[in-house]
Amino acid sequence: MAETKDVIAEIVGIEPGSGLAQVVAGRADIMALTQQTHDGALMPENPGGLSHAERAAFACRIAKINDDKDFEAHFEAMMEKVGASDTTARIADIWFDGGSDARLEALIRHVDLVAHAPKDATRRDIELLREAGIAEPDIVRLAELVAFVSYQIRVAAGLRLMQGLA
Repeated sequence: MAETKDVIAEIVGIEPGSGLAQVVAGRADIMALTQQTHDGALMPENPGGLSHAERAAFACRIAKINDDKDFEAHFEAMMEKVGASDTTARIADIWFDGGSDARLEALIRHVDLVAHAPKDATRRDIELLREAGIAEPDIVRLAELVAFVSYQIRVAAGLRLMQGLA
């Protein structure tokens, strides 16, 4: 796992010694686990059928869906760092639907569905991933990625609100 910094603290702009830094320090265990999950979800030692570049591109797409420019920039930098091809980088374009690539189309469709309206996802949506040739472990990896990035964005949003009240 490549990352070692606290992405949320950096994105939110939590200054050492600030009131918000003290609050976050009270939840240091949760923040450390969140960072470990970030690293594991985006840069695992064994990425399976979802490359590091694809993971970063899907994360960037989720950030765009949530209109979070800071996470968008973070994941764009990650795409650059891992050398995402132009084709893979297109995944981050919310207007790109996968084109003629059935695998990519199914993955994008699923990410968009779960990032926009997770309650609308059904068993049939998982079957569509299988029909596109997505292996079970990669379906799980994709679900973990979408859930984690969504969580991470919401934690940062909450911290930004707290920061604004200080």
